[in-house]
Amino acid sequence: MSETKHTKLLIIGSGPAGYTAGIYGSRAMLEPVLVQGMQPGGQLTITTEVENWPSRKEVQGPDLMVEMEEHARTAGTEIIADHISELDLSRRPFTAKGETGMTYTADSVILATGAQAKWLGLPSEEKFKGFGVSACATCDGFFYRGDEIVVIGGGNSAVEEALFLTKFASKVTLIHRRDELRAEKILQNRLLKNEKIVPLWFHELDEIYGSEDPLGVEGVKVRHVETGEITDIPCKGVFIAIGHAPSNELVKDTLETHMGGYVVTAPDSTATSIPGVFAAGDITDFKYRQAITSAGMGCMAALEAEHFLSEQE
Repeated sequence: MSETKHTKLLIIGSGPAGYTAGIYGSRAMLEPVLVQGMQPGGQLTITTEVENWPSRKEVQGPDLMVEMEEHARTAGTEIIADHISELDLSRRPFTAKGETGMTYTADSVILATGAQAKWLGLPSEEKFKGFGVSACATCDGFFYRGDEIVVIGGGNSAVEEALFLTKFASKVTLIHRRDELRAEKILQNRLLKNEKIVPLWFHELDEIYGSEDPLGVEGVKVRHVETGEITDIPCKGVFIAIGHAPSNELVKDTLETHMGGYVVTAPDSTATSIPGVFAAGDITDFKYRQAITSAGMGCMAALEAEHFLSEQE
């Protein structure tokens, strides 16, 4: 028989939004329970230098998340290593089921499940995932010391990945389907000044090829978006950095979503289409997607949950 745990406030997710919600929920005496999910700490745990967190000129992403977790725990948040596999928002108290067998019931819920890397959907991409194809430079970059590698994308993620990979690779080819980057100007300047990075404009990935036994990447074929001409680029690694999609699997059929699956919240609020359920961070933020804005929304969500619960009482 599975154990049941009840809480006034259940926080699902453990990035900046989740941990900040825990801190503010604890200060409001809600005794929140935070379920960390499959990637405790969220995307910042696979990031290196964070240079835009106020008061810290530079901090390692994993270190920042360790500090935030400890802050939330010290404030009074009960932090549980579990992954929510089912969430019933049809009636209060809301019910969530964890993969550990634990059932959680809650008077209010804050969704802070974040986002996950997008993929191109190519058969060859799927074939070589984990064997030369990756979406995480900080996870896998050290495997490519002295090798030539390719990065796909043109936003912040792609530029940050390319810059990080120059620590290991002999050459990084950045492939982008346009002739200008969408990344922040300071990142663009760093990339264009880096002698190891070679941008290839107006191209998109057509195919990844490699050896069969053992399985491994040997190169890519890229297509010119205007002429259709195919170019072969030898490489040992391919990093897909085309952005992220909201991790909305628990609520995509129950909450209102838009913009490709982001949870809709009321204007100037974290309230969702179901009273008592709030969304904070990358699951709802399709515009800014920053650690600091996620933390701000976590604060908002906790304060709004406190107000909602006081109204129910």
